[in-house]
Amino acid sequence: MRQELLSLPKTLAEDVAKNLVMVAKMLDEDPEQAYGYSRVALRLASRVPGVREAAGFAAYAVGKYGEALAEFRAARRMTGSVELWPVMADCERGLGRPEKALAMAGEPEVQKLDRAGQVEMRLVAAGARRDMGQADAAVVTLQSPELASNSVQPWTARLRYAYADALLEVGREDEAREWFAKALEADQGGTTDASDRLAELDGVEFTDVLEGADDEDDEPVDGDDAAKGADAPREGRPEQG
Repeated sequence: MRQELLSLPKTLAEDVAKNLVMVAKMLDEDPEQAYGYSRVALRLASRVPGVREAAGFAAYAVGKYGEALAEFRAARRMTGSVELWPVMADCERGLGRPEKALAMAGEPEVQKLDRAGQVEMRLVAAGARRDMGQADAAVVTLQSPELASNSVQPWTARLRYAYADALLEVGREDEAREWFAKALEADQGGTTDASDRLAELDGVEFTDVLEGADDEDDEPVDGDDAAKGADAPREGRPEQG
């Protein structure tokens, strides 16, 4: 990215860089704000591939799939890279065209992806199968050497989770529970809710620890104690206004 910005005048490059930094910073915590920064960067430097890519991911994060796809295509034309192929296919899913996403999974570009990219493409293809009501085919799509491997890679938790979810959809609950557990083992960064899914399958219910305290607060009180507590917000509960 820095190399790409060198083609711009210094002051312009600095302004674009500041906006791109904010896109990266806000993408997960405030996608709408990240999208706003990406539009500024795009206005300033639409001929920079990295700007088009960042704008694509920002649009993708807020569900503007047509816009995201257009930006990803532009970035790909500029660079010739295939690394955006899986997310482009997922945009097709977002646009309600799972058949197109599935067709992309069979294109020669997939063979040019690195291992991580091929796993992403497999996840997208399985999602497209499910979109099309082909749940059993989604299970088969996810079966791969990467799924069978005991090695933990950045994609491992998500791949195992997707497989568990697909198994659950076809009624293979015991196997699904096993794979949610495996996903949880690999999920060092907490990228999935595998623990919640396991608890749900095990029938575990979580109790609000403040519930008992609220019940105690609701008990009648007399005299001055009632007067003192009547207008005060309860601890741990937002004041209603």
